[in-house]
Amino acid sequence: MHIVVLAATGGIGRHLLDQALAAGHEVTAVVRNPARLDRPVRTVTADLASADPAVLERAVAGADAVLSGLGARSSAEAGVAWRGTRSVASAMAATGVRRIVVVSAAPIGTVASPGRPTPPRRDPGDGFLMTQLGSRIVKVALRKHYADLARMEDVLRDSALDWTVVRPPRLTDRPVTGDYRTAYDRNIRGGVFASRADVAHLMLRALDEPESIRHTVGIAN
Repeated sequence: MHIVVLAATGGIGRHLLDQALAAGHEVTAVVRNPARLDRPVRTVTADLASADPAVLERAVAGADAVLSGLGARSSAEAGVAWRGTRSVASAMAATGVRRIVVVSAAPIGTVASPGRPTPPRRDPGDGFLMTQLGSRIVKVALRKHYADLARMEDVLRDSALDWTVVRPPRLTDRPVTGDYRTAYDRNIRGGVFASRADVAHLMLRALDEPESIRHTVGIAN
């Protein structure tokens, strides 16, 4: 399978790249700084916050799927997820590529966005403590990041792409295990952590699970 990995030098992107190569896939890495890559793969240099459409079309043309680890690393970068995803979605539509799997975050189901101005007040997978305390505190601290991811999900819902959105809780750097819980269109009850490596594992696995198309997937270790 020919897979395009967006933000391939990021926390999840590196795992996507390594795991895709280990599985024998052909990989194209889209990165802002190719000097940070330490794998011999086809590389396309692009700042996804303001990418040239022609560059992205060349990057995704002929691919079977796109995997995105795109996300803001700071408040100053907030907006990169939805703008980058919008640009990639346009490039995919122009080149006939349909499958995309992206990473978002567990609280996004209850975050308002232009496409969902009145989201549910609670996720069906969240327990009382997360709903009443944890989620509120985190949403305040990461307000700009979550608004960016919520708008990114709007972009996908409004597209004709075969998308899957993976929503992990707090991320860790533990190694891949393949031993994690998942649920469609809801968070994981009691799920507090998920390793970046296992999130990448699920994103790759979703490519072989057509039932995940146009759904969000909660994950937790």
